[in-house]
Amino acid sequence: MPRLAVIGAGAWGTALAVVAARAGNEVVLWGRDDEQVEAMRRLRENRRYLAGVILPAAVTPEGRLDAVVGAETLLLAVPAQRLREVCRLLPPAIGEAPLVICAKGLEQKSGLRLSEVVTMERPAAPVAALSGPSFALEVGQGLPTAVTIAAEDHDLALDLAQLLASPAFRPYASDDLLGVELAGALKNVIAIAAGVTMGKGLGENARASLVTRGLAEMTRLAVALGARRETLMGLSGLGDLILTATSLTSRNTGFGYALARGDTPKALMAAGGKLSEGAYTAGAACTLARRAGVELPVAEAVRAVVAGEIGVDAAIEALLSRPLPTAE
Repeated sequence: MPRLAVIGAGAWGTALAVVAARAGNEVVLWGRDDEQVEAMRRLRENRRYLAGVILPAAVTPEGRLDAVVGAETLLLAVPAQRLREVCRLLPPAIGEAPLVICAKGLEQKSGLRLSEVVTMERPAAPVAALSGPSFALEVGQGLPTAVTIAAEDHDLALDLAQLLASPAFRPYASDDLLGVELAGALKNVIAIAAGVTMGKGLGENARASLVTRGLAEMTRLAVALGARRETLMGLSGLGDLILTATSLTSRNTGFGYALARGDTPKALMAAGGKLSEGAYTAGAACTLARRAGVELPVAEAVRAVVAGEIGVDAAIEALLSRPLPTAE
């Protein structure tokens, strides 16, 4: 059996470990919390993050990072802002095993894409990204899911897709790594804005308009930076945006909803709260856009609210008072 390692034992990492095992792989699932790892070994279930999903026999929970040595492929399922730290902790003995980024975001401090972060820290390793419309619980339950796996080397993307494919989990290979990464990162920002429309009771018309204009923003920036337009219309762009921006199951949409209901960004982003990658990505995305000469009105509004520069009501008013464009 091929041997994979999943780095990160949260909901998404656990779901990916289950997926990889169903595809016929032996899987090491690494978690940093020894108590949680021991509970997963004993109960064959990650009750903290993915209750009700039984770990297949081929999944071995581990608390030691050296246990991932020998894995042919590593899936990095840790939050975007912790990715650099985790890459530095990986044992040198992993060698040139491909590293598949399974988070969606931009590094807040540097503004770098996650593949750039990984390449800086592990220059010998081929890098890929897995993205698309995929709530962890549904993936873990074996419900039908389609995602994109992207790498600049299309053959690598194809190999990784075959490695993880099963009847209920269909990865589509792409060589537009830039487009897939930007789509996954930017849709989280738009989802926060969509959550605001829900929390403020602005109606379905407003949310549909917001999501549509958000997709236009995502596409403008991605194309300006060199991505392919069709990537933004695919699973990692439009598909993931539809899922994320239309359901309060999404952490990013839930974050926006909570902002609209009166919670503060500081309280929502405090340690122990649910992770909203879009809250960290908004500022980096707007910096990228300014450098590229691209306007992102929705993302700028989210950035300003998260930064505490303006309130939700002022952000909504600013968006609604923008001059009408001469064309859609």
